[in-house]
Amino acid sequence: MSLACGLPLLECVYCLACARWAWKRCLHSGEVDSATWGLASADDFEPVPRMCRLVMANYEPDLSPSAPLLFAPPGGYGIDPACVLRRRTYADTRGRVTPYLLYLDHAHADIVLALRGLNLVKESDYALLLDNRLGKRRFDGGYVHNGLLRAAGWVLDAECDLLRELLETYPDYTLTFTGHSLGAGIAAMLTMVVVLNLDKIGNIDRTRTRCYAMAPARCMSLNLAVRYADVINSVVLQDDFLPRTATPLEDIFKSILCLPCLLGLRCLRDTCIPEDAMLKDPRRLYAPGRIYHIVERRTCRCGRYPPVVKTAVPVDGRFEHIVLSCNATADHAIIWIEREAQKALDLMLEEENTLAVPSEQRMERNETLQREHVEEHRAALRRAVTLSVPDGRRPSPYGTFDDVEQHRQQPERSESFPPAGPRQRMSWNDLIERVFDKDEDGQIVLRSSVLL
Repeated sequence: MSLACGLPLLECVYCLACARWAWKRCLHSGEVDSATWGLASADDFEPVPRMCRLVMANYEPDLSPSAPLLFAPPGGYGIDPACVLRRRTYADTRGRVTPYLLYLDHAHADIVLALRGLNLVKESDYALLLDNRLGKRRFDGGYVHNGLLRAAGWVLDAECDLLRELLETYPDYTLTFTGHSLGAGIAAMLTMVVVLNLDKIGNIDRTRTRCYAMAPARCMSLNLAVRYADVINSVVLQDDFLPRTATPLEDIFKSILCLPCLLGLRCLRDTCIPEDAMLKDPRRLYAPGRIYHIVERRTCRCGRYPPVVKTAVPVDGRFEHIVLSCNATADHAIIWIEREAQKALDLMLEEENTLAVPSEQRMERNETLQREHVEEHRAALRRAVTLSVPDGRRPSPYGTFDDVEQHRQQPERSESFPPAGPRQRMSWNDLIERVFDKDEDGQIVLRSSVLL
């Protein structure tokens, strides 16, 4: 009898929780996520539209000057086909990674490796995306997406020699990894692995390596996302669903036939579990690095407004909630990201030209912005320590942040990864595997000799 009387009460509690969740989601707009962030500068944001166009070039069957361009944005891709040093298709990669190209950008002194996004008709891309489960792969004191990390190892196996040769030939050029969606996660993994093994590509400086991840999937734990914010940049357009999808993607695909049950459980979890408890889960994955959020719509207003770019290295509130919006999937498209990013950059440059800022003051402002980014990165690490984020490390007060991190990491990595001779070349996936040992229970854990 008592059980029968308690069932209506439980139903009421469940309905109230669902109603509260739905009310919060209906009022939640994408612009709220970055409401407290600062504005991005034109110099920082300048590479983003260019990287989008390089990613889009992967969709063209032929980039030769005589061939018609099928998917080019207005104004074309802005690349010299003769400088496309290498293109890899699905036939070349055999499904182990999405297609990519390697471009030598002389105009911007940059060596760019650009990966395309998820192909909805390729089973290999789904297999790559679903090659993961919560807590499956540890890396550098945190957790990463296993399939994306293995794909990054394959790319480095194939292109490491060419990248090293280019970096030695052009010592003033930067090395940039970029991608969209699934390719963005692989680009972030590539950057992490390369930064930890700079001696494998010619002992270049950490500051010469960077990443621009367009609409990335959640691919690394919070401590790694904050720690690598000086080299990894994520670009998110307004309401894009993928960087906000906290539920493991493999669970979504497995539960597609019982989606109402999945949404009901997600509803109760979001309502009952506080955000600080989620932050303390070391296996939970997040969008990587510094985030640039392109905002072009306002709450309860129709139409698009001139895009504004906000940037920060957030710790708490890092796109934790999916936005219920009809644009959630459209904002994930690389075409829209490139278009709105270019609009935002044009507005920034127009404002600078209107103000007629002298070149000397512009250089001083850029130096000030770089110092602010370093300080913001330090503040994010301190915030991670304050919130008890697992393995969130406080930066050293001595010297500059970049120099300290570089000197702390490189000697330890070289001890953990002994160089292989020309006749005994170690693959990058083998190199990644050597970061780990097995404990007494047979579980794979990070080797203590490679921890910072």
